[in-house]
Amino acid sequence: MAIAQQFEYVKPRRLSEAVRIASRYGNRAQVLAGGTDLIGLIADDAVKPDLVIDIKGISGLDKIELRNGVLRIGALVTFSDLQNSSVLARKFKVLLEMAGWVASVGIRNRATMVGNICSAVPCCDSGPILLIYEAAVLVAGPVRKRKIPISNWFVGPRTTALKRGEIVTGLDLPLPKTKHAGCFVKLKRYQGEDLAQASVAILALAGNSYRIAFGAVAPRPIRALKIEALLEGKALSGPLMDEAVRLLPEEIAPITDIRATREYRAHMVGVMLKRGLEAAVSRLKGNGPEYGSSVI
Repeated sequence: MAIAQQFEYVKPRRLSEAVRIASRYGNRAQVLAGGTDLIGLIADDAVKPDLVIDIKGISGLDKIELRNGVLRIGALVTFSDLQNSSVLARKFKVLLEMAGWVASVGIRNRATMVGNICSAVPCCDSGPILLIYEAAVLVAGPVRKRKIPISNWFVGPRTTALKRGEIVTGLDLPLPKTKHAGCFVKLKRYQGEDLAQASVAILALAGNSYRIAFGAVAPRPIRALKIEALLEGKALSGPLMDEAVRLLPEEIAPITDIRATREYRAHMVGVMLKRGLEAAVSRLKGNGPEYGSSVI
């Protein structure tokens, strides 16, 4: 992968220094963590930075911690780190499931969850999962630190709520207080490394409550609030799921592109929603398919 353009490169040791540099350069700078998206974009001339800020030298951004019921994932945590986390294996199994469906082993060894949402492509695997966990994006800026609800993070394709000079430092995911189980369903063109044609993330919570989000079927990852309202307080049944599928045109807006037609996406999301709901509810009851196994 040849890179023909020239740019400056810095590797600050402190977050304050990185923010100061990012603030000075604005949109002429790009932040490098895993680099699996950024390097490809630079090589394709899709992004032409004057400066690349490598944050891998900043300590503390590579941690996964569960404190007071909130899981914190640092900006340098890779998808392989997520897969190897004992905390996720015990408390956030559907997040672990999603991490296993990301690209290939080589990509997972470098790619970060924070980088995945900073790229903000509609098909990013992390978006739907973070939506069902009602996560917050942790940001450090030249004036202050702030938390951006994930529901406000994705503005559009490759566009986020990040402001000039801000750098994402991590993610906070509140652990649901009630018993719960989940399912992440990813539709691909073939087995192996591929971007999602469509994805569905589901949390089933005790008391017949559900959180549902979609990826790759709208300009950004979206929460299915109308379907959630329909299902709220109701035990899962065939007719209820059919009714939920009929609401899909009010929730999603798929397009035709190189990976799939809009009609195929719309049809398959209905199949994925049903199977994902069934798997999540079965897991909540203590059975169902093992996490990491495909339901489509």
